[in-house]
Amino acid sequence: MTRLLLDPPLHASDGGVPAPRRRDWRHSYALRLVVTDLLVLIWGVAGSAVANFGFAGETLSMPFANPGIDYFWVSALVVASWMAMLWAVGSRRPRVIGTGTAEFKAILQSAVSVLVLITLATFLLQVEFSRAFVLTALPAGLLGLVVSRFLWRQWLQAERKLGRYSARVVLVGSPASASQIAKDLASNTDAGYHLVGAVVPSGVTLSVLPDTTVPVLGSIDTLLDAVAESQADTVIVVGGHNLTPAEMRRLSWSLEPGRQHLVMTPSLTDVAGPRIHARPVAGLPLIHVETPRYEGTDRFLKRGFDVLGSGLLLLALAIPLLVVSLVIVSTSKGGLFFAHKRIGKNGRPFKMLKLRSMVADADSQLAALLASQGTSEKPLFKVENDPRITRVGAFIRRYSIDEIPQLINVLRGDMSLVGPRPQVEKEVALYDNAASRRLFVKPGMTGLWQVSGRSNLNWEESVRLDLYYVENWSLVADIAILARTVRAVLASDGAV
Repeated sequence: MTRLLLDPPLHASDGGVPAPRRRDWRHSYALRLVVTDLLVLIWGVAGSAVANFGFAGETLSMPFANPGIDYFWVSALVVASWMAMLWAVGSRRPRVIGTGTAEFKAILQSAVSVLVLITLATFLLQVEFSRAFVLTALPAGLLGLVVSRFLWRQWLQAERKLGRYSARVVLVGSPASASQIAKDLASNTDAGYHLVGAVVPSGVTLSVLPDTTVPVLGSIDTLLDAVAESQADTVIVVGGHNLTPAEMRRLSWSLEPGRQHLVMTPSLTDVAGPRIHARPVAGLPLIHVETPRYEGTDRFLKRGFDVLGSGLLLLALAIPLLVVSLVIVSTSKGGLFFAHKRIGKNGRPFKMLKLRSMVADADSQLAALLASQGTSEKPLFKVENDPRITRVGAFIRRYSIDEIPQLINVLRGDMSLVGPRPQVEKEVALYDNAASRRLFVKPGMTGLWQVSGRSNLNWEESVRLDLYYVENWSLVADIAILARTVRAVLASDGAV
């Protein structure tokens, strides 16, 4: 057996036999992206040239070339430059594909770079690009890239749910730490980490990690054998790994460059990238974690986004809201709106508005229903198979139509478009210290837990996602959550 901590790194040149190579999904997927990127850029750029100048074409006049350059060749140069920029900004790197916004940010960066190149060419080479060509080619190419990458992402995420097109991972760490990371990665297959095993400190005897199905392949001393036998290409070292700095350095040397990767996870979890800054000091990779703040320009930016968004949505939904209101009041007894006392930012109570979806005396039945299902002592968001919901109420709750009046709460400043869902006073009284941090920000019409499982999540998982949002707020994240909310509502997999 290969001993990681005592022997030198094992390489083919040392007389060892390297693990058989698996087909690298990274290269094949990147090649597919290259082909589709090229096709959509040809469609967008060359198509714009044809749309503006016809198939006969037109020449780009240049002071040093007579009669100039045909826009066919101009289109080819733009496409070639754009493809080079997509490579330069790393839009096809394995770390950005499949999840998050980094891939689309890179695509936008490439489009801006091409626009800068065209601008420089205009001034430095004294050429006059057709404004119509530029104003149609760049948006068309950008739109084509975004749509094609989005479609590829849907395919990739479906493949990753089956364990394909993912990094094959061996976890290194204590059973408790490795088990937590294993559960987190298993619930987020979009990230592209497929767990094939784990190794634990010597002396620990386990067949699988606690509360998971991840097999334990041995001890840390036999890590390289576990990597070779499982054909893993990524080693994730989690907190509580019992490795010294020298042993970590030995591990990094033992992995095959370019094919096998080393990933470190700190003990601090649920912290997003914008708050994390790495700073090398004396050979130490120090990680600085900024304390979350909710003041200054961030607060005004979020409030401005809430006012603009809620105002536009109220105008757009005015007629559908009127139709639904007439149906509600004509099919069941009671008022149109249901105003319920909820707890908002810093524990301040307010009246949250909803379209009435239950019978008129719904509140008086709640305590008995919670007691009957044994959940009166724990915060919950809804009663299972709630008999108080009317027939029309079931429909409007399924598509979250009953939540529309909360846009008024957003305009008034009681709520935000995105944030932790507001709860009643009795539920807030059951909060522990961690859950009480939900009150640091305004409650929202939708939130991170609603688009990560919606009503199918338990209380602990919901609190964790809400705290992640509170600790890592950004306007980009709000926009992404709103987009995912629309998708979740259309899928009708539970009320937001």
